Amino acid sequence: MTIPKEVKTVISFLKKKGFEAYAVGGCVRDFLSGQEPQDWDITTNAKPEEIRKIFPDSFYENRFFTVTVRTKSKKQELKEIEVTTFRSEAKYSDKRHPEEVKFAKTLEEDLSRRDFTINAMALDLISDKNIKTIDPFKGKQDLEAKIIRAVGNPEQRFEEDALRMVRAARFSTTLGSDWKIEEKTALAIKKNSSGLKIISQERVRDELLKIISSERAAKGIELLRTLGLLAHIIPELEQGYGVGQNKHHTYECYQHNLLSLDFAAKKGFNNLVRIAALLHDVGKPKSKRGEGPDSTFYGHEIIGAKMTYQILTRLKFPKKDIEKIVKLVRYHLFYYNAGEVSESSVRRLVSLVGPENMEELLQVRMADRIGSGVPKAEPYKLRHLKYIVEKVSQDPISAKMLKVSGNDVMKLLSINPGPKVGQILDVLLGYVLADPKKNKKDFLEKEIKKLGKISEKELLGLVGKAKKDKEGLEMKRDEMTKKKYWVS
Repeated sequence: MTIPKEVKTVISFLKKKGFEAYAVGGCVRDFLSGQEPQDWDITTNAKPEEIRKIFPDSFYENRFFTVTVRTKSKKQELKEIEVTTFRSEAKYSDKRHPEEVKFAKTLEEDLSRRDFTINAMALDLISDKNIKTIDPFKGKQDLEAKIIRAVGNPEQRFEEDALRMVRAARFSTTLGSDWKIEEKTALAIKKNSSGLKIISQERVRDELLKIISSERAAKGIELLRTLGLLAHIIPELEQGYGVGQNKHHTYECYQHNLLSLDFAAKKGFNNLVRIAALLHDVGKPKSKRGEGPDSTFYGHEIIGAKMTYQILTRLKFPKKDIEKIVKLVRYHLFYYNAGEVSESSVRRLVSLVGPENMEELLQVRMADRIGSGVPKAEPYKLRHLKYIVEKVSQDPISAKMLKVSGNDVMKLLSINPGPKVGQILDVLLGYVLADPKKNKKDFLEKEIKKLGKISEKELLGLVGKAKKDKEGLEMKRDEMTKKKYWVS
């Protein structure tokens, strides 16, 4: 692992002008872990105006002493590097923003304001072969032990910015397996979890999505619950905790939702499917009637869709994403048994959900099955449904595919509407099915004129051949679709 030349250049330029400069924060954590940093941040004792003089191709548009330096890198993540002056922050009265941001005198003072020890380290590039780690809070030790520990007093860190509590859960989830939150840090989160209420929903949503995006998404959601944070993010989900289900389910409501998310994450399904898997049964606690193996949850998918809309709207998700996830929750309970449900019923389902959402709906159904404790995510009947969905979604083989219409036939032959018009179109369709390159208006118009001159008997003979060719092609297409989904 090497430090990119763009980072070395920025640090070198600052040092040549007599300033201190260090790589700092998350990039140091990743670098020391042997992972490629997604971005690089630099801290320095140079003031913003001094940084801008050294790097004319830069911009400064904030009140946090961060100057963005443009490089000529071909790598997207290195085209802009943020350089921030050492700073300290005064009291946070709103748990979101410091009342005042001041210049700090030393690197250690700057590092002391950061959230966790693993993010409070710096690299001093003494030479190409000599890189010194500056680690006043033993972050490297915590990195090796896989521990998330607040810098200094954890309660003070969370008083400064309550979102750090969710970030602790996020780091514990995304950095890898076996990461733990240090005991005093975890206790401080539980004590101060209500402070999350005043954090902007957009910031909470962004952290939640980073957890959802992880392969260990289910672990992250459960961690949010045990830390007392889920109650301030998605309280509706936590309402399912301990709520038993009926004889069709092995797990209680909350655990079932978590296991569904776990399957979706491990299969690499997209975030919208993961969220739908997590929330698909969120309406069950409100719809539950009775107790024990015969309890019912009638209409839970309708209630759940409404609740999902409210949850995602509150968390400021994009409207388009909300609409899709709500549909996935609303229709996840579709009924299908091969041979029992007609193609017209499947067409109605496709119409309601949208053909562009059908694959994701089936993924939610697979996650739901595994979350229910069944052994197979995709049994024969679900594969059969995939086959039917593709079959009814395919463009029908018909004269509408042609570059000419019945009006063209009547106009060219000067005839009135009648069977002959359809017969000629059937013959033309046969030509095009045999050779798609023939579907050109000029060619088809010439053929119309030829067909208009032959006898009715000859025309009917050509129609019969064209219909057999069409049936053969339809059968071949159907067999290929069946083979795709391993159905008979």
